[in-house]
Amino acid sequence: MFTELYNSDILSLSATLKNERLENPSGSSRKVSKLCGSWLEIDVKVVDGKVLECALRVQACALGQASAAILQEKIIGATLEDITSARDALYAILKEGGLPPKGRFANLALLAGVASYPARHTSTMLAFDAAVEAVEMTSK
Repeated sequence: MFTELYNSDILSLSATLKNERLENPSGSSRKVSKLCGSWLEIDVKVVDGKVLECALRVQACALGQASAAILQEKIIGATLEDITSARDALYAILKEGGLPPKGRFANLALLAGVASYPARHTSTMLAFDAAVEAVEMTSK
C-alpha cells in the first residue's frame, strides 16, 4: 500500500530539503495542515515579477517534503502565473485525476499516487499554496 506511495523518488526528493530563511524577503507565507499537523513556511524575493530567491522551513511527511523539494528545485525564475498554474495542476492531479504539468514543474507527476490517499492531499499542497500566497504578497 504505502510502498508505492513512498517510493525511492519521493524519499530522495524529501531528503534534499534544508531549513533556511531569507533576510528581508519580499513575501512570506506559512501553511498548516489541520489534519496531520504538517507545516511549511516560505520566504521569497521577487524582482521584476520573477522569484530570485527562495527559502523553506518544512515539518511534514515525505510527501509534503517531496512537493516542497519539487517547488524549491524549479521556483527560481518562476512567475506568479507559473506557480499558480503548477498549484492548480497539482490540485487537479490529486482531486480530479488531472494530468501533470509540462515544463518547469513536470516532476509533480511523481506525486500522482497521492491521489488515492485523500488524507495526504493537504500536506502535499502546502508548498504550492504557500508559494502562491508569498509571491502574491509581492505584487500588492
